[in-house]
Amino acid sequence: MTIKRTSHTDSHFQELVQLLDADLAERDGEENLFYAQFNGITQLNHAIVLYQEKEPLGCGAFKPFDEKSVEIKRMFVREKARGQGLAGEVLKALEDWAKELGYTRTVLETGKRQPEAIRLYQKHDYRRVENFGPYKGIENSLCFAKMI
Repeated sequence: MTIKRTSHTDSHFQELVQLLDADLAERDGEENLFYAQFNGITQLNHAIVLYQEKEPLGCGAFKPFDEKSVEIKRMFVREKARGQGLAGEVLKALEDWAKELGYTRTVLETGKRQPEAIRLYQKHDYRRVENFGPYKGIENSLCFAKMI
């Protein structure tokens, strides 16, 4: 397994995000249009692509949230590679990178229709917090945070 630090300009990151977007569109239906406006990648200058035998299998990214926090975005693992702990590796790599840059907390949003994502974040010590920003009052959204 290899983890590459990159940005939104990376073609493998873009490819994986397209697969993520298709998956979310299927899960969330018309509601996905609401979330799509917050999921552009051009502001993601800190992205991770995870490879196994040179094949891009997973990705994630973060962006500044406030002076001490980053928001984890665009977490995805190809369906054929799920259940192997790869998402946890991506998440840890993002946390480590953010910590190197001086951040002390991560926040994120996921949807109730993504039970595997919820389990991942809970397994990695993320705790539910009040929905923040554009997710305030959104029934399908769950927000989490973790000190790193």
